Amino acid sequence: MRNKRLFWIFFLITIISIVFIATPQFDDLKTRIFGRKIEPVLGLDLRGGMQVVLESPADYEIDQETLQVASTILESRSNALGVSEVNFQVAGDSYIVGEFPGLSNVAEVIDVIKQTGLLEFVDLGSEFIAPGTRIMTDFGINPELSASNLAPTPNPLSIGQPELNIESNTSSTVYHTVITGSDLDSVSIAPSQNPGDGYLVLFRLKSEGADLFSEHTKNNVGKFLAIVLDKEVISTLVISQAITNGEGAISGSGENAFTLDDATSLRVTLFYGTLPVSLEIAESRIVGPSLGQNSLEKSLLAGAIGFSLVCLFMIIYYRAPGFVALVSIISFALINYAIYLLIPITLTLPGIAGFLLSIGSALDANILQFERIKEELRKNRSVSQAIDLGWRRAWPSIRDSNLATLITSAILFWFGSTFGASIVKGFALTLALGVAVSLITAIVVTRGILSSLIPFLKDRDKSTWFGI
Repeated sequence: MRNKRLFWIFFLITIISIVFIATPQFDDLKTRIFGRKIEPVLGLDLRGGMQVVLESPADYEIDQETLQVASTILESRSNALGVSEVNFQVAGDSYIVGEFPGLSNVAEVIDVIKQTGLLEFVDLGSEFIAPGTRIMTDFGINPELSASNLAPTPNPLSIGQPELNIESNTSSTVYHTVITGSDLDSVSIAPSQNPGDGYLVLFRLKSEGADLFSEHTKNNVGKFLAIVLDKEVISTLVISQAITNGEGAISGSGENAFTLDDATSLRVTLFYGTLPVSLEIAESRIVGPSLGQNSLEKSLLAGAIGFSLVCLFMIIYYRAPGFVALVSIISFALINYAIYLLIPITLTLPGIAGFLLSIGSALDANILQFERIKEELRKNRSVSQAIDLGWRRAWPSIRDSNLATLITSAILFWFGSTFGASIVKGFALTLALGVAVSLITAIVVTRGILSSLIPFLKDRDKSTWFGI
């Protein structure tokens, strides 16, 4: 606090950064910097949409890992429908809760959720097909699907080690399915022996699938093989050598080397392309967008009224420190909003309630400081001494109260994650973030501004400036 110039430089840089993040005028630049559009993400209760509760059959024993894998697969499938911010989470021992904000086609999503999925290893011959392309195969032909938008790639993935570059042309061929996901016995991840090549995805086939795969790879070295889920190409590989023992490795190299996340995602796709458990829709409900909009407007109005009353009280009762507290609280709100945009955090009504409650924690920290400062001023301390001693004596109470709130938030977040209560999770997350930011603003902003004002707050005017 002794280096006032450094404090104000830091404070101004922070405010400028927040304005840059929060204002829409810089959307194009922010998209280039962060790789995505920076905008508020509204949850189901504010935006409208659908919530679905999926249940495994009562007579089927299922563990948490299997449910989590099924949840991941369902989320990946649903995202392909163009439903933004879709979220699936495990709830309890046998439920998965899916939320679809902004959903417009309920029937389509229900159909996708009910599908069990089909994973195929498809022979492409000498033709490269880009991931994301939908194709026809001879395993369950669907005449509505056709290969399109094919394009060459400079670095296709490979089964084995070498890479191969082959130009391709658009084709509507019906491709041959060599084996399906049911032929996989196990899939695992291991670091590549070459440090620059990231991770490998290792797989082992069942005996019948191993024989078919051995025969195909032996006769098609240097040709392309596609991993296809529900008739959509997930990865296109190059057969670099015959796989005769039923065990193989899928690898990338150079710019296409697998990171741990890439390898994990491919492992889940391979081993669990077909859902590991059948799921039934236990419950579904629709939230209308008009209801969500009405709730948002009322929440913001209530927050604005409450904040205005608090501002009035702080200025009347605490005078100069009250004005400093308002600057601190506004900074607190802006920092929180910037964090919500950057992470991003899905805002729900309970989440907004958590944020508003955290404003109380931020005000509480300021009030504790100001009351301690008043006590010191009543003992005829100078303004400088009172601000320093007031902060030191208020800090233990500020620390302990906020720590208790953070522990409570962690317990609530765990509860929400375990039982699929997204409402509780949203409340706990925004409350915890708000409390953490309130500590920063109390320590840095409030104390820094008060320290900067010391030369202007004369000791003889203590009653005027501090209301004592």
